[in-house]
Amino acid sequence: MLSACATSNDAGRHRVPAVANQTYDLIIRHGTVYDGSGGAPVAADVGVRGERIAAISDLSQAHAAREIDAHGLAVAPGFVNMLSWAADALFVDGRSMSDIKQGVTLEVFGEGESLGPLTAAMRETAQKRQGDLKFPITWSGFGEGMQALAAHGISPNIASFVGATTLRIHEVGYADRAPNAQELANMQELTRTAMREGALGVGSSLIYAPAFYAKTDELIAITKAAGEFGGGCISHMRSEGPRLLESLDELIRIASEAGVHGEVYHFKAAGRDNWSKQAQAIAKIEQARKQGLDISANMYTYTAGATGLDAAMPPWVQEGGLDEWIKRLKDASIRQRVIREINTPTDKWENLLLAAGKPENVLLVAFKNPQLKPLTGKTLADVAKMRGTSPAETAIDLVIEDGSRVGTVYFLMFEDNVKQAVALPWMAFGSDEGSEAPEGVFLLSRPHPRAYGNFARVLGKYVREEKVATLPDAIRRLSALPARNLKLRDRGELKAGNYADIVIFDPATIADHATYDQPQQYATGMRDVFVNGVQVLKDGEHTGAKPGQFVHGPGWSKRATAR
Repeated sequence: MLSACATSNDAGRHRVPAVANQTYDLIIRHGTVYDGSGGAPVAADVGVRGERIAAISDLSQAHAAREIDAHGLAVAPGFVNMLSWAADALFVDGRSMSDIKQGVTLEVFGEGESLGPLTAAMRETAQKRQGDLKFPITWSGFGEGMQALAAHGISPNIASFVGATTLRIHEVGYADRAPNAQELANMQELTRTAMREGALGVGSSLIYAPAFYAKTDELIAITKAAGEFGGGCISHMRSEGPRLLESLDELIRIASEAGVHGEVYHFKAAGRDNWSKQAQAIAKIEQARKQGLDISANMYTYTAGATGLDAAMPPWVQEGGLDEWIKRLKDASIRQRVIREINTPTDKWENLLLAAGKPENVLLVAFKNPQLKPLTGKTLADVAKMRGTSPAETAIDLVIEDGSRVGTVYFLMFEDNVKQAVALPWMAFGSDEGSEAPEGVFLLSRPHPRAYGNFARVLGKYVREEKVATLPDAIRRLSALPARNLKLRDRGELKAGNYADIVIFDPATIADHATYDQPQQYATGMRDVFVNGVQVLKDGEHTGAKPGQFVHGPGWSKRATAR
């Protein structure tokens, strides 16, 4: 097996026998092939016909319309972004620049929210709330939304869970109550429809209103409906801090009772007081796996997370949606109560402002109001000092003035814990960000650096430099592992018959460059990327090709999608 940083085309590789004279559309020659299984790499050529891999062997006697020399480079399956918010960005710019330059060929959506199903009112609200990224929302169904994005012209493939929040709003709205029997039955049927239309399962985000209002039994019910079609569940759990272990118990219970695969979104222990709980959370997952439960996790490779100022305020004040939340914040008596609760430690809801430790650890990165955009990149402490108000008052005022949750980065995690998680054999990776370019409308806000560096950081910092994981296993967990968990057909591994989602990179140089101060910097070291057999990255530059497809989940029915 090659070492983590090896690039030799000779040392440590198995060789494969030659194939008789054949003709291909493309042959990638002389590469070090990592097939995604986690096994030792092989010296082999890769032959492609159309959108599929036709052979992985010695193709020295074969011919192709086009040939690429990958001598000294790794040839691997395209990477899966298990937690992507790229949908909005792809409607604006389908090239997916920041992720394609890291080798991401599949963007997976659905953390609580999905492109459907939508009521007319939901569609109107979503259109109204759009910020810098604007596009028409013309569909209602889950499958319609995914097909609309694919038809728009995109470079990566796309897939999605159906959002538990989306289902809840569809039937219950933003109210803090349980669904009645008919509403719950409707949510289950909407889930079944989404599964037939290609959903991967149910995705939840339980720290945010109105998802916070959902009880465990509700989540089990909709997850069982997904399970009827082979779907799973994936969750931003109720707590990643004070009640991390209890929240993990809930996810395991949901997956167990529904009989499905369960996955933790962006696995972490958030807040200094909770860092020691990560080892216990890992032990809990591994115990569940030993008992035969199919539990896994994904993560981003940074010590800060990113969300909004809603994650610093109690869920009760957000009942009814954004307009009602802002209306309450303007009420003097309610405002004082919210300030008290923001400043008071609790395990009843997830307060990321307190988890960050101090307002200097809260970075403001995305505003909707043009008058507030000059504050982009400042900390909550900076703005509070400028205004002469407390951090809690400042957070409230910013939400009111911006008419949004305000994009926010919270510094929450411990680097040693990040390394520990990166090494886990059941850990996949997700950016929890969009995929964008450092140009045009994208320059109006500032993303978390994970938008430009998460996957390159796995291979550069944690494999080559820190040696936390081996290169074959890291590639497995960037490709085959998530594809297996998602039950994707003919994706995730380099083998004959699979779709030709292929990346070619230099393990000795691949690196991330994005920082919190300058996040819009591309990763380097990824040379070529193919999606469905079409080259989208050539010598590190985008080709302009947009061959991305809607990748369907296990319950997909062609008839359901065509309706």
